[in-house]
Amino acid sequence: MMGKMRQVVVFRGEDGQWVADCLSLPGCVSQGRTREEAVGGIREAIRLYIAVLEEDSLPIPEERFEGVLVVV
Repeated sequence: MMGKMRQVVVFRGEDGQWVADCLSLPGCVSQGRTREEAVGGIREAIRLYIAVLEEDSLPIPEERFEGVLVVV
């Protein structure tokens, strides 16, 4: 079974660590020494975030962002 997709923003933080932020789930953030660590961490964070919402019978926010790449 395929899971629901979430958009994640991945960037280098000021300390050099990679940060992954799922904007549609407030506070759902992960970081790692590598991009892959941050992405792996955010996958798990999203799963746990949604599991807690379901456990507490709370609504799961819909994905509400649309990514656009802008060249300047």
